[in-house]
This record gives sequence, structure tokens and C-alpha cells, in this order.
Amino acid sequence: MTALLDGLRNVVGADHVLTDPQVRAAYETDWTRRYRGESLAVVRPASTQEVAAVVGTCRAHGAPVVPQGGNTGLVAGAVPTPGSVVLSLRRLRGVGPVEPISGQVTVEAGVTLAELAAAVDGSGWEFGVDLGARDSATLGGMVATNAGGVRVVRHGSMRANVLGVEVVLADGSVVAHLDGLVKDNTGYDLSGLFCGSEGTLGVVTRARLRLVPVPRQRYVVWMACGSWAEAVGLASDARRRLDGVDGLEAVDAAGLALAEEQLGLPPLFGRRPEVALLVAGAGDDLPSEQVGELVGDRANVAATERPDRERLWAYRERQTEAIARVGIPHKLDVTLPLAELAAFTDAVRAVTAPHRLHLFGHLGDGNLHVNVVGPPANDLSVDAAVLQLVAEYGGSISAEHGIGAAKRQWLHLVRSPEELSVFRSIKHALDPTGLFNPGVLL
Repeated sequence: MTALLDGLRNVVGADHVLTDPQVRAAYETDWTRRYRGESLAVVRPASTQEVAAVVGTCRAHGAPVVPQGGNTGLVAGAVPTPGSVVLSLRRLRGVGPVEPISGQVTVEAGVTLAELAAAVDGSGWEFGVDLGARDSATLGGMVATNAGGVRVVRHGSMRANVLGVEVVLADGSVVAHLDGLVKDNTGYDLSGLFCGSEGTLGVVTRARLRLVPVPRQRYVVWMACGSWAEAVGLASDARRRLDGVDGLEAVDAAGLALAEEQLGLPPLFGRRPEVALLVAGAGDDLPSEQVGELVGDRANVAATERPDRERLWAYRERQTEAIARVGIPHKLDVTLPLAELAAFTDAVRAVTAPHRLHLFGHLGDGNLHVNVVGPPANDLSVDAAVLQLVAEYGGSISAEHGIGAAKRQWLHLVRSPEELSVFRSIKHALDPTGLFNPGVLL
């Protein structure tokens, strides 16, 4: 261990090799507080070259490497295992110039989503992926987990917005393909492979990102719905009838109550509905007449100015914060076929009773966030029941955040033995000694 730490200090400097247990703790605990690990050290390189040297040093001393970005994951995907080294990428903070013609930008892995937004502000372009953890989620972590967020219905997840990556491999070599060509059929899509690989194949150090034009107008409208079935149907109507829809979000009555009780937000409606649906859109003009036809006689609250829009978004984006204030949640981020989502919400209440259940999510892509408060953090019975139910309804046990270590034992519910065999072959080809993120995904 002494030789390992000395080698790491030679690479990044003594100040960036953290061994104090109290300092390491913030890097060793999952955001949910359910998962904790213990590392030999946290290492903070400042360049791709230093990342490669850290990987080489760890490989030489037989120490597993756990890549970590903003540590906002929910499935123990960046929690260290005993004897491992946490490779924090937060010091890789460079943002290249926005290319005004192509609408692209190259960023380093430690740049947060909010920092990217600030860097491209005023260029006429913006990044199409957005999520509530924008102030702490890093672009490298978002690539590694194929993050989605609140605008997938229009712009897709990270995989649809990444045009190239730079990656440090297990042997210390660096693979980079960052030219940003939209059409490039010259072999395997390495960007697509590393996007969503959860740090198990290599360490993403830079990414080439596709930007989208900044719209002239934006609007947000909340609508009261009497059931999940009504909300799902209304979201589908919005996609067909409104141009420029880029957000379809839903929160149940329990979540609205929690926002009022824990966050001090005023009631959204005079009478709290069973489900509230948020429709967000953007474009050159506001489709006021079409929105009015969609809303009909439902109770609603709408906004077009930025401060008012942000105030309305808080009821959805701060759900995770509100839930965390009432206990350590079992956070199960899943996808359902849209035709089955409403029925699933009824069934999941039965399998999670008598615990406290909060449901919210993205109704444009079927991504539902199932939050169960009450079971002990290490009790997996509720997790198993919910994920088994998801599989029975034809869904996926992970829509965002990946599989990590927390969902690994249930991956067989949605992936065939043949698929898992291919996964292992790819892992062995790129990381034959299991250097990266042991216990994650496979």
C-alpha cells in the first residue's frame, strides 16, 4: 500500500491523494445513503495523461479502480470495494469553444451540467439533456450511465447526444475519437459502447457533445388528473397535438403533499389531484390555443417567464430532495411500456404496502421513479418485489443510473443468458483483469 500511495502521489501530487477516512467518506457513500464502501485512497487527477498514469500505477500494484464523477448515482455504481482506489474526475474541468456552425462542443469529464450550460450561454446553442441534479452531475458520469433526464422525449438520452469520446483503457492507453462527424460508418461505434458502460470498460475523460438551438419561447403547464391512466393518456395527446414538447413529467398526490410539507412550497392546486402532469414545450411561438384545447376544463397552472417556470418545475425537480428528508429511500428507477404504466402503479402499491410510496417520473418515455420509504436500508425484499413486478409488466429494471452493484442480482430478469455472455466477452476483451469497477453490472 505504501508503494501504491507513493506512486499515486508522484503522479498527481500529495494534495490530491486523499487518505483521511473523514475526507474520503464523501466519496465512499452513495447519494441515497443506502450504500457505503471503503477505499485505500481517493485520487484526483487533473488531465487525461494523469488519469492514464493513475490507471497504470493501480494496475501495477493490483488495486482496482472505481471511476467517479459527481457521485449522484443511485445504484452503488461508484461506491468503492475494499482495497480499491476511487478515481475522482472532478478536476477535469475544461470546456472547449462552441463550434457555431456545427453546434458542437468538447468537454472534459468533470464539468457539471450547470457549468456546461453557463459555458455555452449566449452562443445560440444549448445542451439537449437536462436533469434536476445539474449542479453536481458531471458530464463524464452522465456519459458513463447514459443519463436521460427531463427532455428525453424530444432530444433523447446521452447516447443520442454524444458524438465522440476519449477513454483511458485498462492498459493505460488512450482511445480518442472526437471529430464530431454526424455520419461516420467506419466500424464499431465506440462512443455508443462506452456510453452506458458504467465505468466497467474504461474511464471517459472527454466527450464531444451535440448541441441544439436555443428556442425563442418556453412554457410550462401543470394539469390535474384523476388517475395515472388519465395522465398517461393526456401525455400521449400532448405529444400528438403540440409542437415542440420536450418535457412530460408526473407527480402523484403523495409527492405534491411532500413538496408542501418538506419544502414549504405553496399548494399547486386548490384541491390536490391524484396525479399532476407537467407539460413543457419550446419553440418559436407559444401554442396557446392548442394548449388550451389540451387542458380543457382541468385545473391547471401555467407559466412562460423563466422565474415562474422554475417555480413550477420545483414541484417535480425537488421530489428527490423532499423524499430524502423523510427517510432513506429505496429508489428504484424503472421503465414500463406506456400502455402498462397505469396498471403497474396500482400493482406496485400492493407489493410495497405498508411502506410509504412515492411515484413520479417521465411520461414521455415510460420512466417511473419508484421511491419506497420505510424498509431498512439493507432490506432488499421490497427491491426484489418491485423489480420482479417490472419484469412481469414487460419493463426494464433500470431506465437511468444503470445497474451498478445494487441491481446486479436482478439483471437476469431483463437480459437473456446470451446477452449476458456477450456483456462478459466485451468486458474481458477491454478489461481482462477486472481492473475497473469490480462488482458493477457483472
